[in-house]
Amino acid sequence: MVKLNKIYTRTGDDGTTGLVAGPRRLKHDLRVEAYGTIDEANSAIGVARLHTSEHPVLDQMLVAIQNDLFDLGADLSTPETGEPVTFEPLRIIQPQVDRLERDIDALNAELSPLTSFVLPGGSPAAAQLHLARTIVRRAERLMVALSKTGGESVSAPALKYVNRLSDLLFVAARHANDRGGADVLWVPGKNR
Repeated sequence: MVKLNKIYTRTGDDGTTGLVAGPRRLKHDLRVEAYGTIDEANSAIGVARLHTSEHPVLDQMLVAIQNDLFDLGADLSTPETGEPVTFEPLRIIQPQVDRLERDIDALNAELSPLTSFVLPGGSPAAAQLHLARTIVRRAERLMVALSKTGGESVSAPALKYVNRLSDLLFVAARHANDRGGADVLWVPGKNR
């Protein structure tokens, strides 16, 4: 159980932060950037959920995702150091990825086929979901960069999860746009 009795500790006043395992890191460290961007994506999904009450199935998917994103943040903030640990680190696991794939398939089955790229927008829910999608894509880029950095690692399920999540958010945005009927389509060269 997590217990937060004191919100400020002053330990970060020097520009560092503590991870679950390993030494303190600078606040602009790539690992901190990655899990901070996951937190940002989670907040964007929270804003999107202000507009998904008319879509209860989608809203429940987003609730599960928000919880998963805390798991992903814990995963990223517990780097594998090779040192023995006295606890089982929380990691993203394949069944979480599998659930996203099932949710993508369920939402996508109800959508009209695409005839062009979709511009971010349409309904308030769709616009917020597209914003969350782009934040997740940035988190994915950071996680990949972290995984390619010497001495660092990111688990394969975590990378799969974040990749599937951006796909789910795209499909969810279309679903929130009247199942694709209210999508705003890109018209190539329209304003030349």
